[in-house]
Amino acid sequence: MSKNKQELAMIKKDTVDVVAGKVKQFQEKGELHFPTNYSPENAMKSAWLKLQEIKTGKQDGYRPVLEVCSKDSVANSLLNMVVQGLNPAKNQGYFIAYGHSLTFQRSYFGTMAVTKRVTGAQSIDANVIYKGDEVDYEMKHGKITNLTHKQKFGNIDKEKIDGAYAVIVLPNDQVYYELMTMDEIRQAWSKSQMWGKDQKEEKKGSTHDEFKQEMAKKTVINRACKKFINSSDDGSLVIDHFNQTDESAEEAQVEEEISNNANGDVIDIEYNEPEPEQEPEQPSDQPDDDLEQAAMDFEQKEAQTTNGPSF
Repeated sequence: MSKNKQELAMIKKDTVDVVAGKVKQFQEKGELHFPTNYSPENAMKSAWLKLQEIKTGKQDGYRPVLEVCSKDSVANSLLNMVVQGLNPAKNQGYFIAYGHSLTFQRSYFGTMAVTKRVTGAQSIDANVIYKGDEVDYEMKHGKITNLTHKQKFGNIDKEKIDGAYAVIVLPNDQVYYELMTMDEIRQAWSKSQMWGKDQKEEKKGSTHDEFKQEMAKKTVINRACKKFINSSDDGSLVIDHFNQTDESAEEAQVEEEISNNANGDVIDIEYNEPEPEQEPEQPSDQPDDDLEQAAMDFEQKEAQTTNGPSF
């Protein structure tokens, strides 16, 4: 066995095997139950294969994350993934390195998968509201109820979006609505470092501009799922790790920033906003699946290069 294979085998033993044992303990204590169509073993195998391919960013010299990141952070990121019942092979999340810390970050698909698992939701959908559409709803106990939306085909125009809403249909036909104005959606997008300083709207040709409808839907669905899960009375292990995933990523980002700036001198210069990298031009008649994939690619790219998805 070559030295490289020996090192990989040791890392796998200290991370994958340890996590597998921990998950087995949770199952034996009845603290963790997986859906019938989820295999933690297969998810771990997929994750391990991906981890061997993932590299750090430019600042760390594009080195293998398994060479740079601590074993504890690798094990914790795998545990967060498995406890939530997610699989990177299904685009439900991805691994991001911040300095020596590896984190697991849920994708849009992963957030919906966890929400369905925890709440038993039958469906999670979203729609865009265009100027001229008729939207009506009632407020009951501080919650939106009986939302109705009438849309004319001629109103569909990505340059005339007023907002978007998400609908989570629960067992017993209960329905949860989340509604966001376009200003609120742009406020969420503005958290992205790919959104320029003092920028008010989407830059022409950017992903937020080209796929505005899909990005708006993802933003409102993500907000709906997170708010709904955190309002749940269920204090399960899954919810703990759902929140821990976000917190771990934020902590790793802060620690990396502190480390990068610890020995730096503060220079007072005028800030120049770098031009964002342009997304490749997409054909205008591509099917919805391609739009979904393009938005997913953007979500992963943004998480790898900035502070995580902005929706």
